[in-house]
Amino acid sequence: MSQDSERGAAAVEFAILLPLLLMLVMGTIEFGRAYNAQLTLTNAARDGVRVMAINNNPTAAASAAQSGAASVSSTIPTSAITVSPTVCSTGTQVTVTIKYTLSTITGIAGPFPMTGKGVMLCGG
Repeated sequence: MSQDSERGAAAVEFAILLPLLLMLVMGTIEFGRAYNAQLTLTNAARDGVRVMAINNNPTAAASAAQSGAASVSSTIPTSAITVSPTVCSTGTQVTVTIKYTLSTITGIAGPFPMTGKGVMLCGG
């Protein structure tokens, strides 16, 4: 077998494997982005619920959650953040939930709806 035909065979093998390798790399990137966004939303919800449990102020809690989630998206509206109940009495649990839809880079899968949730005891 000549060297030219081996070079051609290598080019064909590369052409067959390249889409698979690209899909693997892009899938890893998308998964990493989604995982990071989920962790950030959960931490932002925890920040918001902490503010609500201590200060009993749902507006400040939503604002804290919104600023905590700014690295995921600076356009998360306050309507996507739910504080329940809106009055935090000592001994009850308060929940802050952030809903966000993550768009993908590749457009192959998604968009992915995500939810970050934080729960804390009031007055604790």
